[in-house]
Amino acid sequence: MGLSEDPEVQQVLSGLFLAMYLVTILGNLLIVLAIGSDPRLHTPMYFFLSILSLVDICFISTTVPEMIVGILTHSSSISYTGCLTQMSLFIIFACMDDFLLTVMAYDRYVAICHPLDYLVTMNSQFCGFLVLMSFLISFFDSQMHNLILLTFTNFKDTEISGFFCDPSQLLNLNCSDTFYNNIVKYVVGIIYGFIPISGILFSYYKIISSILRIQSSGGKYKAFSTCGSHLAGVCLFYGTACGVYLGSAISSSPSRSVVPSVMYTVVTPMMNPFIYSLRNRDIKNSLRRLLHRII
Repeated sequence: MGLSEDPEVQQVLSGLFLAMYLVTILGNLLIVLAIGSDPRLHTPMYFFLSILSLVDICFISTTVPEMIVGILTHSSSISYTGCLTQMSLFIIFACMDDFLLTVMAYDRYVAICHPLDYLVTMNSQFCGFLVLMSFLISFFDSQMHNLILLTFTNFKDTEISGFFCDPSQLLNLNCSDTFYNNIVKYVVGIIYGFIPISGILFSYYKIISSILRIQSSGGKYKAFSTCGSHLAGVCLFYGTACGVYLGSAISSSPSRSVVPSVMYTVVTPMMNPFIYSLRNRDIKNSLRRLLHRII
């Protein structure tokens, strides 16, 4: 159904979303290149940040290009296979964002609370294992949604609210067993929402407790500065994503989830490069060196 039926508004939206998409791709790509080209940033914290940037590029690429093409071609239809494919990829990258934010919180917890064991605990094999597990769990979630939707029989000429095949909207298309769909939403919300958030909150509880025991104000500021960007990213992602997904189980009104959907599918990936670079001196210095070599 898109975001608007007005042709003039659609043209404005296509230009706006194209600009946001290009900014997102460029910003996240610069983060990846800066981290990859600077040996001083080859640490677990920046490794996870580079993976997060790659996931954000894939995340926004599952929705925005399809919407822009639909506006330019005046066609908002999508095939059954295309819809399930878009939803599957969307869930994989959204869940990977989810778990990577949790992994990054754990990385900060080990660095601040157990600094002497940091390099041993967060070795390259363990970091790779955490990223692999994040992908496998996300893939399992996408296939679980696929199995549920494959049981639906009313997907012909069906209108889908929003500008992409949002899983929270697709589950509402089944009119025969809404109770079962709501149960699935809450179970998925607990596994992929409550548990990661609990892990993040526990990590930061331990982090704050350790920081408060630091005697020097400079040490406290340095410890807090390494966590501020991550906390901002967590609040932006979880605040909008949980509102869309769990809110759809409470209310079937599609209009209430349009703005939050745009926030966590488009705005969040676009803002992450700014959040993680503007307050990070190492990233800014690496970006300056990278741009100097390119120019």
